[in-house]
Amino acid sequence: MRTRILTLASIVAWLLLSAEAALPCMRARPVSASEMVAGADLIVRATAVEYSVEPGTTITLAPGMTFSGPGLRTTGVPDSRVRFRVESILKGTFSAAELILPGYLSDRDDWNDHSPPYKFIRPNGRSGSCIANTYRQGAQFLLIMKHTGTEYTVNWYALGPVNEQLRSPDDPWVQWVREQVNASK
Repeated sequence: MRTRILTLASIVAWLLLSAEAALPCMRARPVSASEMVAGADLIVRATAVEYSVEPGTTITLAPGMTFSGPGLRTTGVPDSRVRFRVESILKGTFSAAELILPGYLSDRDDWNDHSPPYKFIRPNGRSGSCIANTYRQGAQFLLIMKHTGTEYTVNWYALGPVNEQLRSPDDPWVQWVREQVNASK
């Protein structure tokens, strides 16, 4: 009985000491769509095509906390990669026809429930990780990215609308972002 109590106390202590990793994302300042667009290195309209790397079956939440099984997903940066076909470039230079980003594919839409210019991330990114990481297969997205030295990423502006699903190529979000880019030239 004493061993069980010590084990339980150890688990509770570990959870409390590692609670920082479980806290929701926070920003020092509110999301600014204008600031985000100005700070981006590359903005493209792209279609989520397929996996270039399928999702794995193991997720490690913390040292010693690994879960295995089919269909596991994280709210953080996935081990799977999604291939996008670049439809148009709104800002920056990019010569490839495709772009690969960490993410998951879905058969469900995930529209932003605010009006452009968006001041907050779409619903998929509101589950504690600060980023939306799921893309509807076959749908178009406006990807607002930073260059990290070796690749482009959408994981640079916490809680920002960096990878919003579009309803059409002339979606109001695309129009607003295009106006911001053109005004800065």
